[in-house]
Amino acid sequence: MHGAGCLTCLPVLARGGAAVLLAEPAFRAGDLLATIERYRVNSVGWVGDEFARPVLAVLDADPGRWDLSSWSVPTSGGVLFSDDVKQGLLRHVPGLLIADVYGSSEAIAAARSVSRSDAAGPPARSFRGGGLTVLADDAPVVPGSGEIGRVTYAGRLPVGYYKDEAKSAATFRTVRGRRYVMTGDFATVEADGRIIVLGRGSSCINTGGEKVYPEKVLKRHPSVADAAVLGLPDERFGETVAAALQLADGCPLDEGALREHVRASLAGYKVPRQVVAVPEVTRGPNGKIDIPRIRALLERRPSVTGGGPDASEGSGRPDRSVIPL
Repeated sequence: MHGAGCLTCLPVLARGGAAVLLAEPAFRAGDLLATIERYRVNSVGWVGDEFARPVLAVLDADPGRWDLSSWSVPTSGGVLFSDDVKQGLLRHVPGLLIADVYGSSEAIAAARSVSRSDAAGPPARSFRGGGLTVLADDAPVVPGSGEIGRVTYAGRLPVGYYKDEAKSAATFRTVRGRRYVMTGDFATVEADGRIIVLGRGSSCINTGGEKVYPEKVLKRHPSVADAAVLGLPDERFGETVAAALQLADGCPLDEGALREHVRASLAGYKVPRQVVAVPEVTRGPNGKIDIPRIRALLERRPSVTGGGPDASEGSGRPDRSVIPL
C-alpha cells in the first residue's frame, strides 16, 4: 500500500518486470535466500534490521549455500538499518548496493543513503538533501551545533488528510513562507550537513530532562537476538529507560554485562534501568515493534527507584527477570 506497493512494485511491473512474493506469511530468512536464488531476484525490499539480521545470521551459519549472484540491491525503510549488519551483508554478497531510504506516506521518499562494498558506507540513519530540513523553534538547526530538531520535508506535498482539518494543520505547516510536512522524527545535523535521525518523537524517552531515543546498541551484543527499548512512567524522573530483550538461543540474561555493553557506547542516563527477557519481541508483518504489547509486558514489572539519569552502577539496581508472553 505504501512504499512496497507503490514505489517498489509498480515501477517494476510498469517496465515489464516481475514482483516475487514469499509464499509463507511468516518470515524465514532461508526461504528468502532460496527465493532469490530460484527466481534470480535482483532487488529486495525489506524493513531494516528486523529482516536483515535474520538473513545475516543464516548466511553466517551456512555461507555459500545459495547462489546470490543476481541480487544487486536491498532497499530498506521504516526502521534502523545498522552499520554492522550492512557490512555483514556486504561480506557475503560483495556486489550489493544497499539503499537505506528515508521518507513517509506524506513525503514519499525524501532521501536515501547508499552503502556498497567498494566504499565506506555512511553511518546508520544518516541522510543528505532530498528536501529534508531539521527545524528547531521554526528555524533550521545549525550544522554541527548538536541541537536536536524536528525533521521536515519541503517538496511536492499532499493537500492534506481527507476530511481531517486538525490533523492536516498539525502535519502540514507553513514556516517562514514555506510549506513543510512534519515527519514526527527528531534529528541532529552534522557539520558536513548530514542529518542523523534519532527516532520518532512518539517513542522518545524523557528521563530527568534528558531525551533518550530507543537505541539498537543492545542488539549488537552476541547474547541478544532482538530488543525493544521504551520509556516507563517514573515519579521522580518522568520516565525510566526499560528494555525487553529476546535472547539468542542458549544465552542467559546477564544484566551486568549488557549494561556495561551499553555504557561503553552511550551516556549513563541512556543505560536501561529495567531489563526483562521475553520469549519474543513481537512485531507486526512490516517488522515494526508491537509497542502496546511490549509496553504491557514491561509494565508488569515493579518500577525501579533510586539514582538519577547519571546514577552509578550501584544506584537503583535494575530489575532483571524473565517473563512469559
